[in-house]
Amino acid sequence: MSGRRALTRLTAVLALLLGLLALPGAARAEVEHPRQEFLRGSVSGLFLHWGERTYPQHTDCAQWESDVTKGGWTPEYWVREAQKLHARYLVLATFHSRLGYARAWPSEIPGSCSTKRDFLGELITAARAKDLKVILYMTDDPQWHDQGGHEWLDSAAYSRYKGRDIDLTERDGFGEYSYDNFLEVMDRYPRLGGFWIDNDNDYWLDHGLYERVREERPEYTLSNNNEDTPIMDMISNEQKTGMSPAYDYPQAVYTAAPRLIEADFKLPSKGAWWYDGSDPAVDRALTLGRLVTNAGSSIKALMAETAQVDGRFPAKQEAFNDFADGYLDKIWPSLNGTEGGGYLHGGLQPGQWNDGAYGVTTVSRTDPDQHYLHVLTPPAGGALRVRDNGYRVAAVSDLRTGRPVPFTQSGGALTLTRTGGWDPYDTVFQVRTAGRTGVLPPGSYRMSADAAANGHPATAAADGDYRTYWDSAQTLPVSLRFDLGADRTIRYLALNQREDSVSYARSATEQSARIKDYRVYASEDGRTWGSPVKTGTLPSHRAVAFIDLPATTARYLRLEVLSTHAAPSDTARYQRLRVDEAWPGTGYATPAAGHRKGGSP
Repeated sequence: MSGRRALTRLTAVLALLLGLLALPGAARAEVEHPRQEFLRGSVSGLFLHWGERTYPQHTDCAQWESDVTKGGWTPEYWVREAQKLHARYLVLATFHSRLGYARAWPSEIPGSCSTKRDFLGELITAARAKDLKVILYMTDDPQWHDQGGHEWLDSAAYSRYKGRDIDLTERDGFGEYSYDNFLEVMDRYPRLGGFWIDNDNDYWLDHGLYERVREERPEYTLSNNNEDTPIMDMISNEQKTGMSPAYDYPQAVYTAAPRLIEADFKLPSKGAWWYDGSDPAVDRALTLGRLVTNAGSSIKALMAETAQVDGRFPAKQEAFNDFADGYLDKIWPSLNGTEGGGYLHGGLQPGQWNDGAYGVTTVSRTDPDQHYLHVLTPPAGGALRVRDNGYRVAAVSDLRTGRPVPFTQSGGALTLTRTGGWDPYDTVFQVRTAGRTGVLPPGSYRMSADAAANGHPATAAADGDYRTYWDSAQTLPVSLRFDLGADRTIRYLALNQREDSVSYARSATEQSARIKDYRVYASEDGRTWGSPVKTGTLPSHRAVAFIDLPATTARYLRLEVLSTHAAPSDTARYQRLRVDEAWPGTGYATPAAGHRKGGSP
């Protein structure tokens, strides 16, 4: 991970120059752009599904609006609840295919419910007063037009407005209708944060909708649900399950950073995305675990709560928000202003640790020596052991109490001792380091490979730039070679594989593209390799992977990848191998000078 830097170290000029980057299998996309700064700087958002079909269902738009107002709806309530969750943006989903296609704002375009009161405008104003942004959900889908036995779309009224027959229940007709609504909203709400779009509609694409958004409201962000549409700023991944542990939502993410990524999930343990008349519990461990593991992977957490007709949340969701407010305050420095550790920006290795322990790491965007360990599932024993990734540790302390934590460091591992009294949700350790050691810097060694896809040579795995990567062109077995320039003693190889697949087999066609079986060879001349110095199997885990070697002195190393974790049934990922960065480690880190076993220098 040498050479990686936090996103804030990228200047605006660099972001503009590098704004158009190629995505695998897609057209060119604005992967990094200054307008994304607000979202990239956010930890989370609040997702609000709220419309005519909020329980109890209304079929009359005016009556729904009246009951909302009589109930005491106020935008400040949603803003306060978002602040309790430490969210910095709100996504309002009223124009939703299963909520009656309601528009919570005045509109001159007939076709579905539109209120006289400007709920959207009021929310934008209230959010801006607290430095929050509002993003508007827009759907592509007319298939639920008669949901619940009522016709929610008025094709006749829209046809009269357009001067020709248009069927809003067909995708093309609805595409035109929603397109008009996009334009009206852009014209009326310059302070809107952007659009959160549920998939795509061909009418939008054929008529250049997103290009118009970019032209007319260049400060708006565009987010898309479940489709990595190139022009979008962010891809959102919806409510995946089946991970182990269950809270580690990022295991199911299939889009690679530096793409801006979001995970959206419900806080209620069961029920619909919207209020259905019930008040299910909020699983605190699951919800906080999702929030923290997302932050530990630089993924934004979009947390859905079910507003009632008057806008208030059911009692158990309100209670969780009150709890989260104080809980997150105590650990906020470890989440806010950080990036996920063990990925693109350096940091300690996250994931599965010793004795059943599991967690993530974060690293400060502005100080590469400031790290945090988030222990979500504590170890069964009395110590925690985490791969140090070459960082020389100077001090460890409990973030909540400030108390020093005893530690030792050797053999590539940081070990915290006497770590009893675990928090039930997230024990956070603050780890102060003094730089890295034993990591060959980019440019000090050369890479080559048996095969490479066009535009993705082996040299990209040794350039210190996470925007580039080596692609083996679905060739297996395949070898990745290291030329160290001179004889060196090597203790391990480290690999950052591209995070563009899930880390477990979610289905026959959605599997992990990570390295499985491998061999490592050493050579003096780059031609004669002899027997492997190490063979093994890497687990399908996210983040940096390490292959420890017996002390080996050589100029050349060869990593031969025999197989990956994807089965032939996943034709997109079978034998696919992509490596962002690979680097040799010449030695293991030891504690920084002045360290005492008590945990502080």
